[in-house]
Amino acid sequence: MSSPAALRRRLLAWYDRHRRDLPWRAAPDQQPDPYGVWLSEIMLQQTTVAAVAPYYRAFLDRWPTVHDLAAADLDAVLHAWQGLGYYARARNLHACAKVVAGDHDGRFPDAEDALRRLPGVGAYTAAAVAAIAYARPATPVDGNVTRVVARLFAVADPLPGGHAAIEALARRLTPSARPGDFAQAMMDLGATVCTARRPRCDACPWAADCAARGEGRPEAYPVRAPRKARPTRRGVAFWTMGDGATVLLRRRPERGLLGGMMEVPSTDWRERPWTLTEAAAAAPLAATWRPLPGAARHTFTHFHLELEVVAGRARGGAPAGTKWCPIDALSAEALPTVMKKVVRLALDHSR
Repeated sequence: MSSPAALRRRLLAWYDRHRRDLPWRAAPDQQPDPYGVWLSEIMLQQTTVAAVAPYYRAFLDRWPTVHDLAAADLDAVLHAWQGLGYYARARNLHACAKVVAGDHDGRFPDAEDALRRLPGVGAYTAAAVAAIAYARPATPVDGNVTRVVARLFAVADPLPGGHAAIEALARRLTPSARPGDFAQAMMDLGATVCTARRPRCDACPWAADCAARGEGRPEAYPVRAPRKARPTRRGVAFWTMGDGATVLLRRRPERGLLGGMMEVPSTDWRERPWTLTEAAAAAPLAATWRPLPGAARHTFTHFHLELEVVAGRARGGAPAGTKWCPIDALSAEALPTVMKKVVRLALDHSR
């Protein structure tokens, strides 16, 4: 295999010719904006470039600086985030902006260890901001970089345990000169050439050195441990109609899944189905509940969810932590995708 220095030179030469034009990427003659780098990296976690691009532009249009984002209402941030999923990222995004604006005078730290002390900033994001925004010799290892390194060195250790070996090999490749360009070159190589399926090895600047290609089976890497089957959890959502054309909504706890988002109140989510009698005992208000046809189905990272929907009418004040929302104003609420499915099912069948 070629030396790390030779591999770096070839990859950077390839990047200079083939770099992607992305909304958050500075031109070769421009200084990257740490706020934009951080914002894009948070958004890109477990989300595709194509999905992130319009959200990134919309966030920058609405909150062009970290001070603007810090001053925003959390509900507005959560609402703007709708559709990206993994809503803990949005809560941490807002919390991080407040810390940077309040404790760092609006300037992101330039060292990995200081970046990691910010809310929602883990090892990968800290390395990406340090390398791309501040030209520090840091090594961000995302899914694309994992795939490139696993194939280049034919790392046989299955993921997730193999991550440590892959990260160590990636660090050996990281240069002291142009570390930000090198990090983005690794990401681009994985995204456009060393793809998960049908990699374009003939277009790869590292093809001659790639151990997986030498074996004739690049798609065998990275090696992954067998996936565990996702369990299915079940619950009942209460479409509770009040005076006028209103429906009861509830804010979820700040911590945990979909934290801080609004929801149609529901039972706990468990593997065993709920009977109507059991569900009624957990309802936010007393009502005569009528089951609606079908179910709202959604898949999270670790489980499938099936929510049956029951409709009822109640009067009086909203219990603590809930509110009556006009049905024609639901689009202005920070409802996660699973709850939008509940709303659609209810509106289709409860009129």
